[in-house]
Amino acid sequence: MTKTAADYVWFEDDFPDIAEAYCFTLVRGLSPAELTSRLEGRPEEPLRGIAAVVDATFARYDQEKGDRQLIAMTPLGAWTLLIEPNGYLGVTEEQALPASARTSWVSHFVNINGLGTFLWAEDQVLRLCFDPMFPEDRWGTEPDGLLDVMRRIGFHFDDDPETDLSSPAAFALAEHLTGVAVTPALLGDTTFTCATVKIR
Repeated sequence: MTKTAADYVWFEDDFPDIAEAYCFTLVRGLSPAELTSRLEGRPEEPLRGIAAVVDATFARYDQEKGDRQLIAMTPLGAWTLLIEPNGYLGVTEEQALPASARTSWVSHFVNINGLGTFLWAEDQVLRLCFDPMFPEDRWGTEPDGLLDVMRRIGFHFDDDPETDLSSPAAFALAEHLTGVAVTPALLGDTTFTCATVKIR
């Protein structure tokens, strides 16, 4: 059964430090080491829990003078979850599409100003891309393929909702596409494989 936005409202409540600006990406069939290599990353020490990842991200950004950013990864079945606090690599088409060669790439992002992007690519082809706050404006090779699912999940089309659930809805849509659930325990207890990648 498809999860809905309501199933992910905990994210903003439980993890406010990352919820205000993040990018979550799921990549099929690549290990964290393989994904690091594909992104031309530099391995770093592992970190336990998303709070430690957030703290280290901002510290490393200052140390690297804004040239590199920290990413955190963990395998989840056939997929690898890549998390970027205050990052956007996963939804940058110039990086995401080449990195999606021979695999599936599902990513969603929001910045501190509330602007967001959901991106789904398959083997370097952009299947679907849109801002979760404005789902009526979609592009890619299959812009309408998930329309019914998006409505069930809780994306709002052409109306003004009382509560903005665009971010939780993006998590639910990513789970629909991948079968991978992001949970509080996953974020709080996982020891993440870490790397730094060049900001382009």
